[in-house]
Amino acid sequence: MSIVTCIEDLKRLHKRRAPKMFFDYAESGSWTEQTFRENTTDFERIRLRQKVAVDMSDRSTVGHMLGEKVAMPVALAPVGMTGMQNADGEIKAARAAEKFGVPFTLSTMSICSIEDVAEHTSAPFWFQLYVMRDEDFVDRIIERAKRAGCSALVLTLDLQLLGQRHKDLKNGLSAPPKLTPTTMLDLSTKWTWGLEMLRTKRRFFGNIVGHASDVEDTGSLMKWTAEQFDLKLDWEKVRKIAAKWDGKLILKGILDADDARKAVECGADAIVVSNHGGRQLDGALSSIRILPSIVREVKGETEIWLDSGIRSGQDVLKALALGADGTMIGRAWLYGLGAMGEKGVTTALEVIRKELDLTMALCGERDVADLGPHNLLVPRDFEGEWQESGARASDRATSVPA
Repeated sequence: MSIVTCIEDLKRLHKRRAPKMFFDYAESGSWTEQTFRENTTDFERIRLRQKVAVDMSDRSTVGHMLGEKVAMPVALAPVGMTGMQNADGEIKAARAAEKFGVPFTLSTMSICSIEDVAEHTSAPFWFQLYVMRDEDFVDRIIERAKRAGCSALVLTLDLQLLGQRHKDLKNGLSAPPKLTPTTMLDLSTKWTWGLEMLRTKRRFFGNIVGHASDVEDTGSLMKWTAEQFDLKLDWEKVRKIAAKWDGKLILKGILDADDARKAVECGADAIVVSNHGGRQLDGALSSIRILPSIVREVKGETEIWLDSGIRSGQDVLKALALGADGTMIGRAWLYGLGAMGEKGVTTALEVIRKELDLTMALCGERDVADLGPHNLLVPRDFEGEWQESGARASDRATSVPA
């Protein structure tokens, strides 16, 4: 494919190039994948208002996230096992983000370690933390992120246990892949991927192996990970972690206005409206449908970002126009990485910026800061009208008007 015109083109290349288990890891949700699908299809329900005979010159997609100037209000979200999509994938993605001028977030469950990424980049990046039961490990990884110069901590709140992802279970997902007859057959058709992986030493979870006690090989790592997510994570623990970090704090996984309020009370510099890409609670509403209620609750008290479902610059524009201060993309940049490495991540960012820029112009706007509800046509029933059930709702109806 000589010309990439959209993120979908990168997705097709990614599927062709990467082993099945890793592409499926990227392109899947939990259980029936209802939320995974609606994350994208709900964007399609929102229409754009065209404006004509306006000055479209000197347009700017430049924005700010956490007070930092960015080429557009888009950050690369944390994605686990990125280095299995493309050899040294986290390093390549971080480099692409740095050159483009947008933030990169490194996952706890990355293949390249915090130190690996810091060594191969010059701009500060963000570090995403999964809270583990091993408090010593958590304390040490926070200190490692500080020493590496990470400028913000992204604390993920919606993964205290894993949602069931059928494809991962059926594929026997592991890093590196276990050599079964099925995987060996698949890998034999992905020889370019295999050659690149042979040239790197980074094939395990670099932030964990050698840093967590009792983790020495793949088998012990998978067992440790399955047992370690902290089921007791609560708002008090969030406050304690915030105090240990003592820096810019982003709370990711907010999907409820009450939780958004609690996040503000914990001192969050930004919250991320996210359902983990549809990979946790299947049946939850899409992030874009929840966004307006959270904007009404805490707008102006913390930065509000939208994650889950963004596949285009038009999606970015819709999120910003509905009140988000910024956005995060996961699969969109991962498709690019899986397709063409660092160049692919850059291509994904260029596609999104071009779509954002052109759409903004056709909507009669010259600056992303000026986007608002006046640029959209939103269905009256977009947010929905829902009945809370049970004693906790006090038998009251909850209506969220459009």
